[in-house]
This record gives sequence, structure tokens and C-alpha cells, in this order.
Amino acid sequence: MHKYPSWKYWLIALVLVVSIMGSLPNIMQVPSWWPDAMSKPMSLGLDLKGGVHLVLDVDVDKAVEHSVEEDISLVRQELRKAKLRYQKLAAKQSSIEVSLKRKEDVSAAEQLLAKALPSYGISRQGESGLRLDLKPDVVSEIQKFAIDQAIEVIRSRIDALGTTEPVIVKQGERRILVQIPGYEDTAHAKELIGRTAQLEFKLVDEKGDLQKALNGQIPPGDIIMYGPKETRNGRTYRQPYLLKKRTELSGTEVADARVSIDSRFNEYAVTLKFNSKGARKFDKLTAAHVGERFAIILEGVVMSAPVIRERISGGTAQITGSFTPKEAHDLAIVLRAGALPAPVKVVEERSIGPSLGQDSVEQGMNSIIIGAILVLLFMVIYYRAFGLVANIALLFNMLIIVAAMSMLGATLTLPGIAGIVLTIGMAVDANVLIFERIREELHLGKTPLAAIDGGFDKALSTIVDANITTLIAAIVLFQFGSGPVKGFAVTLSVGILASMFTAIMVTRGIIAFATSRRQRIEKLSI
Repeated sequence: MHKYPSWKYWLIALVLVVSIMGSLPNIMQVPSWWPDAMSKPMSLGLDLKGGVHLVLDVDVDKAVEHSVEEDISLVRQELRKAKLRYQKLAAKQSSIEVSLKRKEDVSAAEQLLAKALPSYGISRQGESGLRLDLKPDVVSEIQKFAIDQAIEVIRSRIDALGTTEPVIVKQGERRILVQIPGYEDTAHAKELIGRTAQLEFKLVDEKGDLQKALNGQIPPGDIIMYGPKETRNGRTYRQPYLLKKRTELSGTEVADARVSIDSRFNEYAVTLKFNSKGARKFDKLTAAHVGERFAIILEGVVMSAPVIRERISGGTAQITGSFTPKEAHDLAIVLRAGALPAPVKVVEERSIGPSLGQDSVEQGMNSIIIGAILVLLFMVIYYRAFGLVANIALLFNMLIIVAAMSMLGATLTLPGIAGIVLTIGMAVDANVLIFERIREELHLGKTPLAAIDGGFDKALSTIVDANITTLIAAIVLFQFGSGPVKGFAVTLSVGILASMFTAIMVTRGIIAFATSRRQRIEKLSI
């Protein structure tokens, strides 16, 4: 026992220094030279800090329909390239229906589309028709990708709000849990997150008759869309537009979006910058349609329909619409983050005020303090000097937990506080096993130093086995649990590792240091 390796003392000292440095940001402002990894305080979860809690339902079926609609253009392109004339081409949920003008072209069209669209199963419909159905595994893949993409888009939008540590996780098959600690404007969060932000550029049909189209005679390949609501002579009015169905550009080609001022009307606008592919398409579009109008459509509303005065080769465009500064800022955020792949609907919402969160913090801290004091008193009373050593190790253990969670960027939640309280009991439990083993060795007539060595050696396997099994359970909870359960699992995992270190190494190191300075030990205070 008196020959405790010196490297273990150095390791304990190193862990102590790192733990103190990692914990200090939670109670004071650290200087600028402080290491970045140790300069952040522990983040508080929604239940402690207050904020917004939303559960969103993603309409994954719409994502499938949108994918099928995009594939229609490929079908049209392939049939025209092969000079196979058709009289009907329509999308229906997860399928595409094709009706050819000549029944003798069906075989050629079937072979052509099977090669061009391998993700579809093809079946014949009557003598001159084909039906393309998305394969089930492809449908599942599109739906899964829609959820994953929606999570990334929502994360980008929330990050733009300037909040820290948002929780955005998949829940079930088609739902997303969103928690924004420290943010209380639920209405604004819902509006910003829920906007599909689908941006489209379509040409205005200059030759079509708008009035006839409004009466039901819509030209083939055209569509009627409307502008935003306006008030004229005390009545609500929306300007109709006759547009080409084909989308020339979409929001996927937008690389950046910034708030700007429209110099013509001195009002807020949003300036778009296209990526390289979008810039080439926009350049080609404006060059081929000088003197014509093109509509800028946002979420199904025609925001503006300016005339193309000249070729625009810079890859930029501007959206106007009598925006307020806040509306322009929010629109720039959602366009910059990208469009949601499918509409989302808020199915659950809660707003937690900071006062409730502060009450939770105080109650949680009180539970930790009261629990720790009771444990400390018990150990000193029951195990005397050895109990005091265990208490020092316990305080070291709590210091490691705070430092580790701060440096890892983990979020402390109410279940997390419960995990810390549980860890306190587990840390003491390891020392109890060791001390009881030492007592057994003394009862067998061994000398104090031999009893200490025997107690630590024999309790080691029991401590490791008990803690490893609990650690495995904590890892499973983290892997498959939701937000609050993960918070509990994180603190429990960190606490288990810290308690094993303090019980096996720190406690033994303190006892070894104390006994090494005495020539002869007659009796142990245990």
C-alpha cells in the first residue's frame, strides 16, 4: 500500500486541475486566455431555462408526390426525344399515368421509360396506356430523406435566431421534436419553422387570354396563380396571373438571400444570389425572353411579375412585396436555409416561462445539496476517518461531472439532475463496498495495511461489474431515448465513469498517501 505508484498521483492531480478549469466557467467569467475547450458553461435544457417545445408532423406523402411531379418532366423529355407522341401525362400520388396517341408505340415507350426510370415499376393500362408506380423501397427512402432534410432545414432556421443548444430530433416515423431553450416567442418560432419556403420562377403567358382562363378555358400547359391579398376600395382583392406550368428555376438553385432596399420604391426587399447552375439557367432564361414577364412565386403566391428588360448574367434577382423589416429578415432566413421538402404541421406546442425554469433549477439544486449533505454526514458518522476520505472523493466526483458536461457541451435537464443525485449514491456505494471489505479483512486478523490492500483488491471486480452493467443500460437509454431520457443517460454515464475513477484511484491514493507517512499503524479509524 505504501508503494502506490507516483504516476497515479500525477494522473489524479491532472484530472483535478482539468476539472477545476472546466468547472469554473459555470460560476465566474474566465479570462480570454482560458482554453476554448474549457471556457463554456454547462447548457441548461428547456425544463430549466424555459423556452419553446414543438412537435411537428411532416407530410411525407407530399414529398413523394413532389418527387413524382419532378419525374414527369423527365418522362416528357424522353418521349419527345424518341418522337413518341402522347395525349395524356399526369401524376397521381406515387404514380405517373401515360396515354400514348398510337397503341403501336406502347412497347417502345415501355422499354424507353423502364431504362430512364428504374425506380418505377411499369404496367400497361388498356391498349395505349402505361402506368409507372414508384417501388415501395423508393417510397420509403424518399419519406426518410424528407424527414432528415426537414430536420436540417429547421436546424438552419433556428440557428439563425441566435439561440443555443436547440434540440431537434426525429420522433417516430414522421414527427420531429423541436425544443428551443431560452426562446419564448412560440408564434414566431412556429411561423419561421413551418414555412415551406418553396420558391419558383415561371414565365407569364403573354399570348394567353387571362379572362377566358378565369372563365375555365385555361390553355394547355398553363396555370392560374394569384398575388398577395390587397385592399382596393375597401374590398380584398388578389391579382390573377396566367403562367406557364413549367418551373424555370426553383429555390434549390438559391445560394444566398439577403435583406436589401429596393431603390425604385424605397422599400425592403430580399436579394437572391443563385448558385453556378442557377446563374446559368437564369442567364439563359433572361436572354431568351427579353421584353416578357416572369413571375416570382413564393409558397404558391405570386410576389411579383417584373418585365425582363435585358439579359441578366450576374446570377441575382430581387423579391419585393411591401415587406416590413422583420418580414424581409425572416424571408431571407428561410430562403437561405432552403425549402422544406414537405409541409409540416404543429401537432403539439408548449411554452415554458423562465420563472418556472428557475424554480426547477432551485429545486433541483436543493435536491443535490440536501442529498449530498445527508450522504456526507452518514459516511463520516459510520466510517469515521475513512468516511472523510470517501467524502473528499465524492466532492471530486461531482467536480468531474460538472467539468465533463461543460466541456462536452452536454445539456443539463431535470432528468439529468436526477442522474447526478443517483450518481452520488452510486459513488458512495463503491466506497461502502471497499470499506466493508477492509473491515472483513481486519476481522480475519490481518494487519491494517494488508487489510487495506485486500479490501481494495477484492472489491475491485464487484465495483467494475456493477458499474459496467449500469453504464451499458445508460448507453442504451441514450441511443434509443428521447430528449429528457438522453439527458438522464448523459449525466448517469459521466457520473458512473467519474465514480469508478474516484472510488478506485482517488480514495486509494488519499489513503496510501496518509498511511505512507506513518511508521507503524496499530488501528484503522473505520
